[in-house]
Amino acid sequence: MSRFFRPPRTMPRFMSRFRFMSRFRFFMLPIVPIVPIVPIAPIAQRSLISRAQAPAALALTALLAACAGQQAAISDARYDLGPQAVQAQQMQQAGAAPRGKPLLKVLDVSAPPPLDNDGIVYRMNADSQRAARYANSRWTMSPARLLTERLRTALGARATVLSGADAVPAPMLKIELTDFEQVFESPTQSHGVLAARATLMQGGKVLAQRDFVASAPATSPDAAGGARALQAASDDFTSQVSAWLGAQAFAGTP
Repeated sequence: MSRFFRPPRTMPRFMSRFRFMSRFRFFMLPIVPIVPIVPIAPIAQRSLISRAQAPAALALTALLAACAGQQAAISDARYDLGPQAVQAQQMQQAGAAPRGKPLLKVLDVSAPPPLDNDGIVYRMNADSQRAARYANSRWTMSPARLLTERLRTALGARATVLSGADAVPAPMLKIELTDFEQVFESPTQSHGVLAARATLMQGGKVLAQRDFVASAPATSPDAAGGARALQAASDDFTSQVSAWLGAQAFAGTP
């Protein structure tokens, strides 16, 4: 039997596969990506760092809030022509009021559209044909309304002031405002200019008429300086109108 029977020279198929797989098992291992290890601060150390940064963060927050509040205040600057009581006292000291004060209707001051709003107008002398308004500063009301109140307060020292709506026969004073602006001669020098026409009427007739111009230097080349200059020009204007009315011969009642 041994003479005719020879063992097979090749291994069974399943044994050959096993040897092949065992030979290359190193190359068949799964590939794992290499991730760098970043050191992480301990929890206690991180808490100390956050506590150290907290005051700086609070200070920065407070500074930003203060800047925002200051910016809001700057962007909402409002100006008027100053206290009315001070002006009335100055007018009384300038001249004693007569015993029997005449009646006088002071109509609302009229103004063209560029002056019939709360914008503070300025003009550069180098470009006199172009007027502009301050972006972050305004009047509390239109210049025409401010001047109306100013006139009625000032003229109250010489006459019994009435409004145009009062149903009382009396002479009427009409004011037409033509200029109310800050004029710059240079980037650092400016002055406030007020120009207006006054008309005194009674019984549908014009008794007198005159053009007035008042000017005052500005203390600073900005909206605040322009507002103070226009306040001084308005006081000068009301004084001129008061003196002019005092020289007119008109009766308090027809």
